[in-house]
Amino acid sequence: MAAPSGEAGAGPRPAGSFSSADIRPGYPGASDCRDRHTARAPAILSVPPDTVRAVSAPPGSARPGARAQLSFDELGTPLRDVTFVVLDLETTGGSANNDAITEIGAVKVRGGEVLGELATLVDPGTGLPPNIVALTGITTAMVTGAPRLGEVLPALLEFLGGAVLVAHNAPFDAGFLRAACERHERAWPRPPVLCTARLARAVLSPAEAPSVRLGALARLFGTSTQPTHRALADARATVEVLHHLMERIGNLGVQSLEELLSLARESSAHRPPERVRRRRTLARDVPSAAGVYLFRGAREEVLYVGTSGDLRRRVRSYFTAGERRRRVREMVELAERVDTVVCAHALEAGVRELRLIAAHRPRYNRRSRNPGRAWWVAPTEEAFPRLSVVTAPRGQALGPFGSRRGAAEAVETLLDALPIRSCTQRIPARSPAASPCVLHELDRCRAPCAGLQSIESYAPGVHALRGLVTGADDAPLRLLADRVEQLAARERFESAARGRDRLAALASALARSQQLAALAALPEVVGARPDGRGGWELAVVRHGRLAAADVARRGTPPMPVVESVRGTAQTILPADGPLAGASAEEVNLVRRWLTTGGTRLVYSEPAWAEPARGAAAWEDWARRARPVPLGSPSEITLG
Repeated sequence: MAAPSGEAGAGPRPAGSFSSADIRPGYPGASDCRDRHTARAPAILSVPPDTVRAVSAPPGSARPGARAQLSFDELGTPLRDVTFVVLDLETTGGSANNDAITEIGAVKVRGGEVLGELATLVDPGTGLPPNIVALTGITTAMVTGAPRLGEVLPALLEFLGGAVLVAHNAPFDAGFLRAACERHERAWPRPPVLCTARLARAVLSPAEAPSVRLGALARLFGTSTQPTHRALADARATVEVLHHLMERIGNLGVQSLEELLSLARESSAHRPPERVRRRRTLARDVPSAAGVYLFRGAREEVLYVGTSGDLRRRVRSYFTAGERRRRVREMVELAERVDTVVCAHALEAGVRELRLIAAHRPRYNRRSRNPGRAWWVAPTEEAFPRLSVVTAPRGQALGPFGSRRGAAEAVETLLDALPIRSCTQRIPARSPAASPCVLHELDRCRAPCAGLQSIESYAPGVHALRGLVTGADDAPLRLLADRVEQLAARERFESAARGRDRLAALASALARSQQLAALAALPEVVGARPDGRGGWELAVVRHGRLAAADVARRGTPPMPVVESVRGTAQTILPADGPLAGASAEEVNLVRRWLTTGGTRLVYSEPAWAEPARGAAAWEDWARRARPVPLGSPSEITLG
C-alpha cells in the first residue's frame, strides 16, 4: 500500500501492517471497547458566506490518541451516540421461509460499552437435521421445552428497539427476523442494518483479509471470544470484530452512522481504489451546509467546482462506490485539498459556482467553463442590416443559443417571415451597383444591392425584427403559424410539420430571450422565499445578477433584514449587450429562483414586467407542437 500524498518520506508498508499511530478514531470504542469517553459540546461557529474553508490532506498518520471532534456542522448521527444490537441466529437451515430459528444471541453496545445481552434457545417445533447438530452442537433434546419463537420475539424486538441491527452476513439474520415478524403478525421495525462481512470487505484489503468469514476475521484481529456456531458466542465475537473495524474507518474519515452504512454498501466489485479511499479525509471537516466546494490539485489549481445543499454529504460521495465516473475518479486521485464556501442558500451557491467556474475554468468541469461562448442573432449595423450570428452582441439580440447551428436555424426561420436580405455582402448607403442575385429572380429579395430598394422601403423589415425580438409585436410568428395551417389544409403534412417545428423552436428561443432581457433591465429586484424552517431566504438582484444573499431566521422580522441586505448589496452598473453585461446562465438561474418555489417579490424598481405581445404567449403552442411521424395529419397540432 503506497503512502498517501502528503506523507513526505514515508515508504510503503506491508499489507496488514497497522499500528495505533494509524488510527484516526471516529468512534469512542475504536481503540479499546472498554474505554469510557465523555463528549463535550462543540462550539457553535458563525461562518460568513464569503469564508473559504480549506480542508487539506492530513499527514499519513495521526497523533496517537487523537480524537476527532464532531461539530454541529455534522448533521449525521455521531458513531459515539449510536446504539448497536449485534445479532446472531442459529437455524435449522438456510431458508427464512422454510426453516426455523433454534437459538438467539444478541449484544447491545454503545460507545464501546456493552449495555446488555440476550440469549436463549428456541424450540423450532421439529427435529434438528444431523448436519445442523454436527455444525452447532445444538441437539433436538436441548431445544425441546425451550420457549417457542412467538414467546421470545416480543422481548427480542424490544431489545432491538431504536438500535442499528448488526450481524455477520446480515441479510441472513435480518431475513429470518423479518420472516418471523410476518409469521407472528408483528410489525417489522425496519432498523438500519449493518453487515460486518460487507464492512470488512470495504475496509480491509484482500491481501490483509483474503476471507471475511467470521472465524477468519476473529483470528485476524485476535478476538478474546472465538466463534463456535453458538449464537451468543458468535454475537460477542462479532462485537469485537465490529470494534476492530471501527478502528480502521477513522482513517477513512467516517464519523457518522450514515457514512458507516454508506461505506458498508460499497461492493468489492465497485469499491474505490485505495488511493481514492485514503482521500476520504479531505472531507472530514467539510460542513453540512449549502455552498460551493472546490477540489484543488498539488499546485493549488482548481480541478473541479460543484455546489450542494449539503456540502459534507456531497463531497463525501466522491470517495464512495457510488461514484463510478472515470473522469471524476481521476480528479479525486489528483486532489490535495477541498475548499468550501458556505452560502446563505442554494441560489447563492449556484451563482457562486457559475462565477468560480468561469474564473478558474477547471479542467474537470464540462459546463459553464465559457459563459461568453453563447451564440446570438443580431442585426448588423449598416444601411441595409442583415441577420448575423455573433457571440458578443452590443445591443438587442435574440438568444442565447447553445450552438451556432441553433442560431443559424433561427436565422433561416426569421428570413421566412421577414423581408430582410440573406446575402452577406456590405451594401453602401449610396449608389449600390451590384447585380441582383437569384433570390431577386425568385421574388425573395428586392435587391437593395442593385439599388432597386431604398433604405426607407427596407426599414419596415428591420423594425419588425426589432419588435419581434423585444416583444413589441409578434406579427412574424402569426405569419409563420398561418403558413403552417395553410400547408396542412392543402395536405402538405410533411412541410407543415417542418414549419411547425421550426416555429416552435423560434418561439421558445424568443420567449427565453425576452424573459432574461426583462430581468436584466431592472436596476433592483428583491425576492424572499420560505426556507422550510419558518424563515426566509433573501436575494437582492441587480441587472440580472445576484448582488446579495441572506436568511431571515425564524422569529426574526424579515423586513429589517431585507433593508440591511439591500444597503450592503454590491453595486452593479449595466453594461452593453442584451443582458446588461450579465451571463445568460446567471440570469436564468436567478429568474428561475424568483419565479418558482413560492418566492415572493419584496421590491422591484421599476415594476418587473414582460412584454404583453412577447413570445411567452406562444409557449403553450410551442409545447404542444411536438414532432410527429411524417405524414400523420391527425398528430399535427396547430393551435
